[in-house]
Amino acid sequence: MRILIGGGSGFVGRELSRLLRDKGHEVTVISRQAGPGTITWNDLEADGLPPCEGAVNLAGENLMNPLRWWNESYKKDLFASRIDTTKALAQAIAASPTPPHSWVLVTGVACYKPSQTAQYTEDSDWTPFDLLSRLVKEWEAAGWLPQDTALKTKQVVIRPGAVLGRDGGAMKQMLTPFWLGLGGTLGSGRQPFPWIHVSDLAGIITHALEPSSDTPSPVPQVFNGVAPANNTNYEFTKELGRVLNRPTIFPVPGFVMNALMGHERAIVLTQGQKVAPERTLESGFQYQYPDLSSALKQIVGS
Repeated sequence: MRILIGGGSGFVGRELSRLLRDKGHEVTVISRQAGPGTITWNDLEADGLPPCEGAVNLAGENLMNPLRWWNESYKKDLFASRIDTTKALAQAIAASPTPPHSWVLVTGVACYKPSQTAQYTEDSDWTPFDLLSRLVKEWEAAGWLPQDTALKTKQVVIRPGAVLGRDGGAMKQMLTPFWLGLGGTLGSGRQPFPWIHVSDLAGIITHALEPSSDTPSPVPQVFNGVAPANNTNYEFTKELGRVLNRPTIFPVPGFVMNALMGHERAIVLTQGQKVAPERTLESGFQYQYPDLSSALKQIVGS
């Protein structure tokens, strides 16, 4: 297959590109800069969708960028970088005389309201309740295809939790303080911590890109991109400390997280949701790293 990946030069995009190429597929990345095997977003707008059997959008400003202060400019970039690129790809797919058979949009679990008791599946109803859930609502709406195209192209939305891997994401910022013995729980530590290994997220996306014998639906199919293990932040912290053989005795209070990151952004780490990958498992996808121990051992190389 020929696969087009918006934001393919990022952390998840690099892993997805590697997996697809290992499986013999041809990958074209859409990025801000042109290069080998790469087109720009301006190229997409000017020339339309290049021939492809599958399209994915992973583009978006990094929510946890430590170099960006939480202000109105940053929030605007978070929305625009996701919604505008998603809309551009959806419009290009709709305008194509030969649209791809699969269109996959990767968003996030921030749509589900933080709770220590509720458990969310792909069928859970939700309505926006804060900034990030509103972002997910607008983001996913931007990817909907018109009905005539949706009857030819399978639409899939994948909602990942915290993406864990050696070369980027949350782990890149966490490993140094944990190696130094300065790691600890965030906030109360009791909050659920939905997570997924980057290789499994790439696997779920690849799984979703495969042609289906079912008639495409005008409504996107949702997959929760989380590991089947239900862990808290405390359990994650202790397991990472155990794998690294380091103490985890320096908790970071919630008010410190709010001051450093901004309350609306800190919620991602200080609060959380129990998210079950019910439909992901029913689809037959098999996880490489279904539990924290196997995931963290692979990431830290032990």
